[in-house]
Amino acid sequence: MSWTLARLKNGYYLITALATIAASGYFNFLFFFLHDEFGFRDRDNLFVAAAYGAVYTAAAWPCSRFAERAGFHTSLKVGFGALAILMAVGGLLDSSVGAAIADGTHVGLTAWHMVVMVLYSVCLLFIWPALEALMTEHEPPARIPHMVGLYNCVWSGALAFAYFTGGGLYDWLGGGAVFWMPAALFAATLALTIWFDREAVSVVLPPPGPAAGPAHLEPQGVSTPVSPRVFLQLAWIANPFSYVAIYTLLAVMPGLATKLGLSPARVGLFCSVWLFGRMLAFAGLWHWTGWHYRFGWLATSYVLLTASFVGMLLAPALWMVVVAQVFFGVACGLIYYSSLFYSMDVGDAKAEHGGLHEGAIGAGVCAGPAVGALSLYYFPEYPQANAVAVSSLLVVGFVLLAGVWRRDRRRRSVRR
Repeated sequence: MSWTLARLKNGYYLITALATIAASGYFNFLFFFLHDEFGFRDRDNLFVAAAYGAVYTAAAWPCSRFAERAGFHTSLKVGFGALAILMAVGGLLDSSVGAAIADGTHVGLTAWHMVVMVLYSVCLLFIWPALEALMTEHEPPARIPHMVGLYNCVWSGALAFAYFTGGGLYDWLGGGAVFWMPAALFAATLALTIWFDREAVSVVLPPPGPAAGPAHLEPQGVSTPVSPRVFLQLAWIANPFSYVAIYTLLAVMPGLATKLGLSPARVGLFCSVWLFGRMLAFAGLWHWTGWHYRFGWLATSYVLLTASFVGMLLAPALWMVVVAQVFFGVACGLIYYSSLFYSMDVGDAKAEHGGLHEGAIGAGVCAGPAVGALSLYYFPEYPQANAVAVSSLLVVGFVLLAGVWRRDRRRRSVRR
C-alpha cells in the first residue's frame, strides 16, 4: 500500500522525538558526568560547552549543504549511524576498556571523551537541518506555519521529557546512562530512517501548488512594516543570544545544583520547568500567528530572556529559580520559533537555511559559555562573574537587535 505524504511526515515526527531524547540524554547530562567523574567545575564545563558550540558553528553550513545535495534521507542515515557508533564508543570509555586506553589516567580519558563530544557535535548537523527541511518539503506556503509549529512542539516536548526523566536515570544507572541509552535510540532512528527512505519512493505527492516563495511577501497590519528578510536577520541575531543564555545555564547546572542542594534527579524535576514552558509557548505560538513579522513581540521576549536568566543564576532560593524558569521558557520559545519560522518561510533552500539557523545557534552556544568561562578564569574570586559577564553580552545582543530594526525602518521611510 502506498504511503501518503502525511503518514510519512508523521514518521519524521517520530524520528525527531527519538533523536531529541537521545541527544538530550547525552549532552545535557555530560556536564554532570564530567563533574562527577573528573571533578569539572563551572569554568571547565563552560569551556566544554564553548568548544561544542564552536565546532557546531563550523560544521553547520557544510553539513546542511551535504543534506541539500546528497538528499535528506542520506544525510539522516549518515548522522544517525555515526552517532550510534560514537555513543557506543563513549560507553566503552566509561568502562574498563576506557581505563585501559587511557593507561589509567583521568587526563587521557578526559581527552578521549572530548574527541567523542567534538565528533558528536559535527554528526548532529547531518540531522537537524535535514529534519527541518523534511517538515516543510512539498508543502504549500500557507501550510508552512502549521508544519513548523508542530515540529517545534514535538522536539520541545521530547526535550522536556528527556530532561525531566534524565536526572533520575542518571542517579539510577550512573554514567553509563549518558552513553548507552542514546546509542540505542540513535540506532533505532537509523532503522526507522532506512525504512522511511524505502517507503518514500511510493509516496503520492500532492499536485504542484503556486510558485515557490515566501508565504508573507509583506507583513500585514503592522504600523512600522519591515521587510521579511530583515525579520529573518533579526531572528538570526536574537536566537544565538538566547542560546548564549541556555547553554551557559546548562553548563553550570551541576554547580547550581550543588548550591541549591539538588541531586541530578531533583534537577530533572525542578530545573526542567523552563523546557515545559518553552513547549507550551510553542503550542500557543503555533495556533496564534499574530506574532508573525511583529518586532514588539521579539523585543519583549528578548528583554524577558535576559531578566529571567539573571534571576535564575543569582536567585538564593529554589522557588525563585522555578518562577524565573517560567518566563525564561516562554521567552526562549518565541525567539527560537521566530528563527526557525523565518528560516523556512523566506527562501527556497530549506536545508541550507536550516543549516544557517543551526549555525547561528552554535555561535550562541560557543559565545555564552566562552565569555562565562573566561570571566571565571580571570576573576576566580568572584563566583558571580559568569552571570555578570554573560548578562552583559545579552545586553549587547539587544543593542544589535534594536540597531538593525531602526536602520531598516529608517531606510524604508526614506524610500517613501
